Amino acid sequence: MEHATTEREIVVSRVIDGPRELVFEAFTSVDHLSRWWGPKGFSTTTRAYEFGVGGVWEFVMHGPDGTDYPEWITWTEIAAPERIALIHGERADDPNAFTSVFTFTEEGDATRLELRTVFPSKAQRDEAIEKHGAIEGGQQTLANLAAHVEGGR
Repeated sequence: MEHATTEREIVVSRVIDGPRELVFEAFTSVDHLSRWWGPKGFSTTTRAYEFGVGGVWEFVMHGPDGTDYPEWITWTEIAAPERIALIHGERADDPNAFTSVFTFTEEGDATRLELRTVFPSKAQRDEAIEKHGAIEGGQQTLANLAAHVEGGR
């Protein structure tokens, strides 16, 4: 039920100048992801990558201040080119892992990409916003994706 998760979620969206299939494709290979994933100034080093339901992306995000952040994602749903759902944590058994759903909607020749993230608790969502800048980070990540897609056209 929608209202059951509202206090635990963050939603960001962006219209990207590119067809839905092209925007979706940016998720399907580590070569694409390594060019745009993460907030401004971050980079990634991939340790393992398999795009498919049950597949895992294990990587390290490198912050602009030199801090390394271990990351782990498993894909739980892939419905090309409409939707990607995943679980995201620091490792496979992370008790604080959260879920995210990317929804790709055609808007003329462009694509609206919505990222909806649901945390295990309101406190974890609030910490992600206040301590880690999750809303701004999500917006910057989608901006990086837009630049990647629009620059490659």
